[in-house]
Amino acid sequence: MQTNIQPGELVFAAKVDLEGKEDRLVKLTAVNTDGRATVDLPSAATDLVQFVLTDTNKGEGANVSCLPLSPDRNVRVSLTGTCNAGTLLVLADPDADDGVNAGKVTALPVTPGNYRVVGVAEEVGVAGQSVLMRPYFDLVTVTE
Repeated sequence: MQTNIQPGELVFAAKVDLEGKEDRLVKLTAVNTDGRATVDLPSAATDLVQFVLTDTNKGEGANVSCLPLSPDRNVRVSLTGTCNAGTLLVLADPDADDGVNAGKVTALPVTPGNYRVVGVAEEVGVAGQSVLMRPYFDLVTVTE
Protein backbone atom coordinates (compact mmCIF):
# COMPACT_ATOMS: atom_id res chain seq x y z
CA MET A 1 0.00 0.00 0.00
CA GLN A 2 1.24 3.47 -0.88
CA THR A 3 1.26 5.86 2.08
CA ASN A 4 2.50 9.38 2.64
CA ILE A 5 2.57 10.24 -1.08
CA GLN A 6 1.42 13.39 -2.83
CA PRO A 7 0.41 13.80 -6.46
CA GLY A 8 0.93 17.04 -8.36
CA GLU A 9 3.10 19.94 -7.31
CA LEU A 10 5.34 19.63 -4.28
CA VAL A 11 6.76 22.29 -1.97
CA PHE A 12 10.45 22.19 -1.05
CA ALA A 13 12.88 24.56 0.61
CA ALA A 14 15.22 26.38 -1.78
CA LYS A 15 18.89 25.58 -1.10
CA VAL A 16 19.75 28.98 -2.62
CA ASP A 17 17.68 31.98 -3.67
CA LEU A 18 15.67 30.74 -6.68
CA GLU A 19 13.48 33.82 -7.11
CA GLY A 20 12.81 34.48 -10.80
CA LYS A 21 14.01 31.03 -11.89
CA GLU A 22 10.56 29.63 -12.72
CA ASP A 23 10.43 27.14 -15.63
CA ARG A 24 13.94 25.88 -14.86
CA LEU A 25 14.83 22.31 -13.99
CA VAL A 26 16.01 21.55 -10.45
CA LYS A 27 17.43 18.64 -8.52
CA LEU A 28 16.91 17.36 -5.00
CA THR A 29 19.79 18.19 -2.70
CA ALA A 30 20.56 17.75 0.98
CA VAL A 31 18.09 18.02 3.81
CA ASN A 32 18.24 21.39 5.57
CA THR A 33 18.50 21.99 9.32
CA ASP A 34 14.70 21.80 9.63
CA GLY A 35 14.75 18.28 8.19
CA ARG A 36 13.20 19.37 4.87
CA ALA A 37 14.47 18.29 1.47
CA THR A 38 15.86 21.15 -0.59
CA VAL A 39 16.08 21.80 -4.33
CA ASP A 40 18.78 23.57 -6.28
CA LEU A 41 19.70 24.35 -9.87
CA PRO A 42 21.92 21.75 -11.56
CA SER A 43 25.65 22.29 -11.18
CA ALA A 44 26.64 19.99 -14.07
CA ALA A 45 25.08 19.16 -17.43
CA THR A 46 24.91 15.52 -16.31
CA ASP A 47 22.99 16.18 -13.06
CA LEU A 48 19.82 14.19 -12.49
CA VAL A 49 16.96 16.70 -12.43
CA GLN A 50 13.54 15.62 -11.20
CA PHE A 51 11.41 18.78 -11.14
CA VAL A 52 10.53 21.99 -12.95
CA LEU A 53 10.17 25.11 -10.77
CA THR A 54 6.67 26.53 -11.00
CA ASP A 55 6.61 29.16 -8.25
CA THR A 56 9.39 30.75 -6.21
CA ASN A 57 9.90 33.04 -3.25
CA LYS A 58 12.87 35.22 -2.35
CA GLY A 59 15.70 33.85 -0.28
CA GLU A 60 17.60 30.77 0.72
CA GLY A 61 15.30 28.33 2.53
CA ALA A 62 12.17 29.89 1.02
CA ASN A 63 9.32 27.63 -0.08
CA VAL A 64 9.29 26.85 -3.78
CA SER A 65 6.76 24.83 -5.77
CA CYS A 66 7.96 22.14 -8.15
CA LEU A 67 6.20 19.86 -10.60
CA PRO A 68 7.71 16.36 -10.88
CA LEU A 69 8.89 15.47 -14.38
CA SER A 70 6.83 12.60 -15.74
CA PRO A 71 6.38 11.31 -19.30
CA ASP A 72 2.59 11.31 -18.78
CA ARG A 73 2.40 15.13 -18.97
CA ASN A 74 4.27 17.88 -20.77
CA VAL A 75 5.86 20.90 -19.08
CA ARG A 76 7.31 24.23 -20.14
CA VAL A 77 11.04 24.69 -19.59
CA SER A 78 13.34 27.66 -20.26
CA LEU A 79 15.26 27.16 -23.50
CA THR A 80 18.66 28.42 -24.57
CA GLY A 81 19.31 28.24 -28.30
CA THR A 82 16.67 26.94 -30.69
CA CYS A 83 14.87 23.65 -31.31
CA ASN A 84 12.27 22.01 -33.52
CA ALA A 85 9.44 19.73 -32.51
CA GLY A 86 10.95 16.30 -31.92
CA THR A 87 14.37 17.63 -30.91
CA LEU A 88 16.02 15.84 -27.98
CA LEU A 89 16.65 18.33 -25.19
CA VAL A 90 19.50 18.16 -22.67
CA LEU A 91 20.51 20.31 -19.73
CA ALA A 92 22.34 23.44 -20.83
CA ASP A 93 25.88 23.79 -19.49
CA PRO A 94 25.36 25.49 -16.11
CA ASP A 95 28.92 26.89 -16.22
CA ALA A 96 28.39 28.70 -19.53
CA ASP A 97 27.81 32.45 -19.38
CA ASP A 98 28.51 32.66 -15.63
CA GLY A 99 25.69 30.30 -14.69
CA VAL A 100 22.82 32.10 -16.43
CA ASN A 101 21.85 28.86 -18.20
CA ALA A 102 21.66 26.67 -15.08
CA GLY A 103 18.42 24.71 -15.18
CA LYS A 104 17.68 25.58 -18.81
CA VAL A 105 17.53 23.09 -21.67
CA THR A 106 19.14 23.13 -25.09
CA ALA A 107 19.04 20.95 -28.21
CA LEU A 108 21.26 17.86 -28.11
CA PRO A 109 24.68 19.15 -29.25
CA VAL A 110 26.61 17.67 -32.16
CA THR A 111 29.83 17.99 -30.12
CA PRO A 112 31.11 14.54 -29.12
CA GLY A 113 30.37 13.67 -25.53
CA ASN A 114 27.92 12.09 -23.12
CA TYR A 115 24.64 13.88 -22.54
CA ARG A 116 21.67 13.35 -20.22
CA VAL A 117 18.49 13.79 -22.25
CA VAL A 118 15.66 15.29 -20.19
CA GLY A 119 12.92 15.65 -22.80
CA VAL A 120 11.65 15.98 -26.33
CA ALA A 121 10.49 19.34 -27.67
CA GLU A 122 6.83 19.37 -28.67
CA GLU A 123 7.06 22.67 -30.55
CA VAL A 124 9.51 24.96 -32.32
CA GLY A 125 11.44 26.96 -29.74
CA VAL A 126 13.64 30.06 -29.66
CA ALA A 127 16.11 31.28 -27.05
CA GLY A 128 14.45 32.65 -23.94
CA GLN A 129 11.17 30.86 -24.57
CA SER A 130 9.60 28.41 -22.16
CA VAL A 131 9.36 25.58 -24.67
CA LEU A 132 6.77 22.81 -24.42
CA MET A 133 8.63 19.59 -23.60
CA ARG A 134 7.64 15.98 -22.96
CA PRO A 135 9.92 14.57 -20.23
CA TYR A 136 12.01 11.69 -21.56
CA PHE A 137 15.11 10.38 -19.84
CA ASP A 138 18.09 8.80 -21.56
CA LEU A 139 21.88 8.92 -21.66
CA VAL A 140 23.17 9.63 -25.15
CA THR A 141 26.71 9.48 -26.49
CA VAL A 142 27.44 11.70 -29.49
CA THR A 143 30.41 10.50 -31.52
CA GLU A 144 32.26 12.16 -34.38
